[in-house]
Amino acid sequence: MRIKHQDMKDNLIEVIPESIDDLWHLSHIVEKNDYVSTLTTRRIQDNNSGKTRADSGVKKTFIIGIGVQKISFHKFTGVLRFTGIIKSAPEELIPLGSYHTLNIKVNDSIRIIKNWNKWSLDRLNKAVEQSNKTSQIIVTMEDNTTYLGLIKQYGIDTIGPITGQISGKRILSKNRSSQIKEYFESVTNTLLQQPEINKLIIIGPGFTKESYYHFLEDKYPDLAKKSVIESTGAGGHAGIQEVLKNGLIEQLSQENTIANEISSVNKLLENLAKNTGLVTYGKKQVKNAIKLGAVEKLLILDELVRNKEYQKLMDRTEQMAGVVSIISSQHDGGKQLEALGSIAAFLRYPIE
Repeated sequence: MRIKHQDMKDNLIEVIPESIDDLWHLSHIVEKNDYVSTLTTRRIQDNNSGKTRADSGVKKTFIIGIGVQKISFHKFTGVLRFTGIIKSAPEELIPLGSYHTLNIKVNDSIRIIKNWNKWSLDRLNKAVEQSNKTSQIIVTMEDNTTYLGLIKQYGIDTIGPITGQISGKRILSKNRSSQIKEYFESVTNTLLQQPEINKLIIIGPGFTKESYYHFLEDKYPDLAKKSVIESTGAGGHAGIQEVLKNGLIEQLSQENTIANEISSVNKLLENLAKNTGLVTYGKKQVKNAIKLGAVEKLLILDELVRNKEYQKLMDRTEQMAGVVSIISSQHDGGKQLEALGSIAAFLRYPIE
């Protein structure tokens, strides 16, 4: 995320999202009734042309601003949609008060006027800080099938399957060797289409991952230097979740958001299973713990952060020297927290 212009006297910040992650952040920063404006292109009917066909008219580009009523983030198409009532536009072209949807994509400039509270500013600053981070990718390999898990700030984007046409292991022939090479080349070509790679975590249940690593050492030494190998009990999505939970990614990068979030939820679940009395969950229970000053760390689902009541709980936690961790709803850890009421806390001491 890049901040293009800022005028806090008017509560105005203009930003340019530079990634899908940034669009996801904006989907949680902007709230209902906020004012959002951007350049848009519309086909304007020329009433003087005499044309009646549906495709007649002239395309014009202008700034349009709306009071937001609905927000939807579509990560697979890379579009963030704001729907609301038009508040500003060239009146000779667009009737004020009508409904309009702004489709925001990567590199679109967007102006936001809102009541900027601590949490929305924190999230914006986090997006700016994370924008220069390079990519970490989990490569989960089996004999004939590979998936790539792209580690985003909101969760995991999966690419695959990338498949190979490899003969059985008992067929020791030049043909099988060339099939393995083609398979590994296909995986690598897909990897090289991704943005700058910081780390590859190559995982899987068998020996294919080691063979692939040796292939990288020989053909793509720069990628090999960025790679680590980890054995897992499964491949595919299950393997990706396993390596996210085992702490390896946290060890590789303490700044990895998703690994830290999943680790926090796992520790919460472990405490619940052991009945330590040092965690609690659910709105009523957590609210009481905050009131008593017993919350050491608050876990809250990102979808609740717009809610004023939950913002007060977050503020109160920090006032009592607690830490607030916002958990993405897009990964498995977030879904587990949602099942517990979307809010939970680690406690300094047991409470009844």
